Amino acid sequence: MAGGISIHGVDVARGVAAQGMRVELHALTPERRLLAAGELGTNGQLDHPTVRGDGIAAGPHEVLFHVGDWLRAAGYAEEQARFLDIVPFRFVVTDLDRHLHLPFKFTPYGVSLFLGV
Repeated sequence: MAGGISIHGVDVARGVAAQGMRVELHALTPERRLLAAGELGTNGQLDHPTVRGDGIAAGPHEVLFHVGDWLRAAGYAEEQARFLDIVPFRFVVTDLDRHLHLPFKFTPYGVSLFLGV
């Protein structure tokens, strides 16, 4: 897949896709603006035209993962669900022809964010 940004969430503590987690994708220049927002689907991915590159420009971007709300809704105990809240991930788009896959792997106590393949 050429161009675009795909966002994928997985609860690695339970081994399930983060279906229903709210995410937001923002461009940060020339001013902060919302490009995409919604809930991750059954496969843990955001289904939005930005996946195909619509609205994506070169420059800094940020994804916000609303993991605390998701953990509470998923039935985690309150002491587990209150450590993480909204997790930001900032990155820079430099090549509009390159697809950026952003896997977000998490437990109630930590996260891993990286550029996937």
